[in-house]
Amino acid sequence: NDRSYLSSEDVSQDDSRVEFVALLTSPLQSWLPVSSGVAKARFTLLRSSLLFSISYERLGRPIRVRFTDLDGTVLFEHPVNRMAAPQANMICGMWRNAHKSSLHMLKTAQIHVSLVMASRSEGEIRGRIIKHRALFAETFSAILTPEDPELPGLGGIAMMTLSDVEDNLHFILMSKGLLDRAGKGRAMIPVQLRILHQNHVLREMNANITAQDQDFAEVVLDLSTREMYLLAHGQLQITLETQGKQSHRISGYITGKKTCDTIQSVLSGGDALSATKTGAVGSAKFTLHANGTLEYQVQVAATETEVVGITLETKPRRKTRRTVLHDMTGDYSNGLASGVWEQMNARDLHMLLQSELFINVATQEFEEGELRGQITSLPYSGLWARYQELPIPLAGQFVIPPIRTASAGHAWISLDEHCHLHYEIVVTGLGKPDDATLNVHLHGFAEIGETRDNSQEHKRLLKGFYGSEAQGIVKDLDKELLSHLAKGSAFIQVSTKVNPRGEIRGRVHIPNSCESGRLTVSPEDPEYEYEGLEDGKQRDPEDIKKDPQSCFFEGQTRAHGSRWAPEYDKKCSVCSCQKRTVICDPIICQPLNCTQVVHLEGRCCPICKEIKEVKIEVKPTATNEGCYFDGDKSWRAAGTRWHPVVPPFGLIKCAICTCKGSTGEVHCEKVQCPRLTCANPVRVAPADCCKQCPVVETSPFELSEMMQSDGPRACKFGRHWYPNNESWHPTVPPFGEMKCITCWCVNGVPQCRRQECTAATCATNNKNRCCSKCRDSSVDDESDKLREDVRRPTWSS
Repeated sequence: NDRSYLSSEDVSQDDSRVEFVALLTSPLQSWLPVSSGVAKARFTLLRSSLLFSISYERLGRPIRVRFTDLDGTVLFEHPVNRMAAPQANMICGMWRNAHKSSLHMLKTAQIHVSLVMASRSEGEIRGRIIKHRALFAETFSAILTPEDPELPGLGGIAMMTLSDVEDNLHFILMSKGLLDRAGKGRAMIPVQLRILHQNHVLREMNANITAQDQDFAEVVLDLSTREMYLLAHGQLQITLETQGKQSHRISGYITGKKTCDTIQSVLSGGDALSATKTGAVGSAKFTLHANGTLEYQVQVAATETEVVGITLETKPRRKTRRTVLHDMTGDYSNGLASGVWEQMNARDLHMLLQSELFINVATQEFEEGELRGQITSLPYSGLWARYQELPIPLAGQFVIPPIRTASAGHAWISLDEHCHLHYEIVVTGLGKPDDATLNVHLHGFAEIGETRDNSQEHKRLLKGFYGSEAQGIVKDLDKELLSHLAKGSAFIQVSTKVNPRGEIRGRVHIPNSCESGRLTVSPEDPEYEYEGLEDGKQRDPEDIKKDPQSCFFEGQTRAHGSRWAPEYDKKCSVCSCQKRTVICDPIICQPLNCTQVVHLEGRCCPICKEIKEVKIEVKPTATNEGCYFDGDKSWRAAGTRWHPVVPPFGLIKCAICTCKGSTGEVHCEKVQCPRLTCANPVRVAPADCCKQCPVVETSPFELSEMMQSDGPRACKFGRHWYPNNESWHPTVPPFGEMKCITCWCVNGVPQCRRQECTAATCATNNKNRCCSKCRDSSVDDESDKLREDVRRPTWSS
């Protein structure tokens, strides 16, 4: 029997791993634009971190994933990474170290998840996160979209699995919107479900769904050999249609379960059918495509004799009765077997995703197998190297001197743009639990293989761990170790109690130009973190932890009101803590008024080249000259109000700065949000600071009167209607009412104009707040001269 076999019963008893699901559709009753998009979000709670894989259809690329409570309060936002996901129309992410209160709401189905689009015209889809009994056994899935794209709010997801022995397909189908569109007052709706191939009906069944339970559970019995093949290769379509006068149908194609996890295997001698201790290693990585083909890459290293067979097998009933599903030997060359398995059926795919398949490596010395490993799914960790690179094999034969061990491992290691080292290690084949206390070190040697006691060795402990996996980040590697990584003379080594000087090891080569473990920040640059300041003094970290309004994010407690650059994107994102809620946004770069720009290392936004070359020593002295703002190195006209640019955070929309014309000083203050009287305020745009009450639309009767064709037409401005000839001052969040701009309705067309500041206006009222530019010609001449001297625009409105 396989020593490495992890049964589904063992996994189900792991209390630290809980799974959830959400069906996302556009809200049917919403004043926001609606969408026909549908998404399935699958969540795994590992300790206090929530991993998620979201697949979507009929939707553009979202810009963020938002988690809210039932009242609409934002609990967490995850910016969608600029890098592509493992598959198209997919988002991978992680909510690290979620607060206890958030975890409680998650487990009691009190959290919604939504996909936010860059343009609200595309709408937004959302759904409630729930536990579901079908998630553990799920191996096939489908997203069902409305066949009529003009019917938003309809959608469904199907979670499917095969019986353990018979070829029966069990599934649960969750739907939204069908009951609402079938007619109010109907407690039960008859539905028809079909399984089709190329529009030909293979199976058909009828049932009823109710308002209390809109899930549809069924079993498709005795799938034929052809149906099992079509199921595995994504060629079967599932449809759900309501019966009656107004029937609606949703449909989608069935594929293998889509997640952001990595299908992989570590092959060791300790897990062979007859255990071996040769110090060899095997490492396998798989990619399951939507068309049912399985791409594989299997590395084999340090075997004493030639490899004679690499096979993909099931768990044998007896050691002498191995069942080979696919032979990879023909694809093996120079230590790597690379190929595609195209003939999988549904049973094979089901066993693959249930961790019931194995890789076996036979050699001349061990014909039944020198190495063996169970194929398992490694939960998503955010480490992008998994999708781009093969893991580094870790073997006892690579230790100096070589170790004949039964254990083996592999590791993904990468450096990010900040020269931080990210690592993830998987080991197997370790013997007794008492001997399996692991320590991982990253070593750098002056020369490969130089291990004398007096050698100049640079060594860094990565992490001590129990079990089979370890991952983490190292931010302060020294120059010598970074240099060894660049030259390929660095090693990663795992030590145990039995072999404290090294059990398994692998060579690490990461070309880089890092000089130190973190990017250098020029002296004139501000700190990246504004953290825990109170009256200009640093707060005690213990006080911050005790503060009930503080936030816990990426392993650190942050003070209420603090801003910082997150670990996942220190260059172009900024996070803030507001009353236990962390909100992260991409940095908004201000448009530049210059022809030559410079991209500085460590900064997200470019700057004008002239700004760095010219030192401004001229200070404004005349009362109406304006102000020089150091944040974005620009001149502002007296009376000008603007959102400041604060490097490295970019445009800050939650603050307003004003140029005091009388003193030349810049006064900045936080935007004061107005008190709202409505029960459910909304944030119109993601970048808005203040929420607003949803605008109550004019009643159909009043609107019809305004729109009569036999009279002057009304105007729609924003979300308000104005009768013909009526005038108003527009409201622009967060500035409020713009008193210096007047709009009026002219036969259905709104027209707006800023108050003109003519010579007559200045002569009669030079203190007019809308005409801060009233000045004599001599001041104009001086300002023109100053503009020319500093080679930059002086006045900006």
